[in-house]
Amino acid sequence: MPTACLKLSTGLLLLIGTASGCTPAAQPDDPATTAAVSTPIVIAHRGASGHRPEHTLDAYRYALAQGADFVELDVVATADGELIVRHENLLAEVELDAAGELVRNAAGEPVVTQATTDVAEHPEFASRLSVKQVDGRLHGGWFSEDFTLAEIKTLWARERMPQLRRLNRLYDDRNRIPTLSEVIALIRAERDAGRHGAGLYIELKHPTYFRYEGAYLDGRPIAMDLGTALLEVLSAEHFLSPTDLYIQSFEIDSLRSLKRELDGRSLALPLVQLFGDISNSRYRARPYDVVYHAAAGDDLAARYGALGTLIEDGLTTDVSYADLATPAVLEYMAATYASGIGPPKQNVLRTRPGPAQDPDGDGLALQRWELTGEIGAIAAASRAAGLELHPYTLRAEEPFLVRDGGQVLPVAVEAVRLLEAGATGFFIDQPLEGRVAVAAYLQQRESARIE
Repeated sequence: MPTACLKLSTGLLLLIGTASGCTPAAQPDDPATTAAVSTPIVIAHRGASGHRPEHTLDAYRYALAQGADFVELDVVATADGELIVRHENLLAEVELDAAGELVRNAAGEPVVTQATTDVAEHPEFASRLSVKQVDGRLHGGWFSEDFTLAEIKTLWARERMPQLRRLNRLYDDRNRIPTLSEVIALIRAERDAGRHGAGLYIELKHPTYFRYEGAYLDGRPIAMDLGTALLEVLSAEHFLSPTDLYIQSFEIDSLRSLKRELDGRSLALPLVQLFGDISNSRYRARPYDVVYHAAAGDDLAARYGALGTLIEDGLTTDVSYADLATPAVLEYMAATYASGIGPPKQNVLRTRPGPAQDPDGDGLALQRWELTGEIGAIAAASRAAGLELHPYTLRAEEPFLVRDGGQVLPVAVEAVRLLEAGATGFFIDQPLEGRVAVAAYLQQRESARIE
């Protein structure tokens, strides 16, 4: 495969390979089968979140303008059962001590550690501050399920990573929190105006919490099926074309339940099983629904079918995503409910820790990651099972970039490497960079075909 600088119609230059010899990435055994779809898709992660505060209508508009094929969003619920778009049900998070108690400053105020809204500045909502267990971990803050939609609409959206994305702070307090219906209306309006055509890539956020574990501030169980609620909104909005949607979750039970409901309605929508990191030896990422139901002593065979028979130790509270990343399990997912999988990008392009660096000279060393040149086995296994492969998350900011031979890879080059490794799409915070990568990859593939 030739390596070159390809001049694209956008006028941008994309270097395929690295500066040290422009070496292409390692290829799967059968390059002709690297893509299950003819054109890979660019998935705008929480909108164009590298340019605007995430999960805002501005972020979605910018993603559409940059050519995203799908806009990714996360849905959580309000006290009155409305679906809003937030990465977490936490509207703002506060610090807890080792005992799980709220930490307060000298003025007696809670210490906010992360906020995607200005809820902490609303004195009328001070009493909504609470500590809850979500997915097995204690969190302190203000939770979406303790606010009505009308109350949510009094809040402003803010940048989640203000120290890293300082320019995004210019757009703080300009957007209200959108509902799922409002996002659908935006997509439809853009299409009707003939400007952009894109679909939605929707994640069910914390479905076990909302259905089984979670409670409102007054202690009443939430007992809400996010999958059912999602289908009700999509049905009401007449937004149910399988070419317009992907629905994703980190939890197996939520997707299997949703698949049964779709079958009952004679609907076919692509479902994507998200994976936690399968290569992190320090932390075993686990599907929380399995952990929860195994601990509760539920009938796992009834809930998960034959899945437990495909895992060496069966379904237990210790089962990890690594246990699920096998050919047999992926084939089972493909046969029973899933159209694709979404693993972390480092599980596709394998990495190893590089030397920590302090680029700003502020004494805060950052971990750097080097590509090993290996392609994770999950890529070939997903392809063999007929599953789409959509790794996450590509980001253009320097702290998130990987290195090859000690040299930083631009995010568009990393995206091309993922496509070469078999990805059929990818999640990215800067959709235009993804658009450039797909164009370069297709041109590269066409050149190889002609030769």
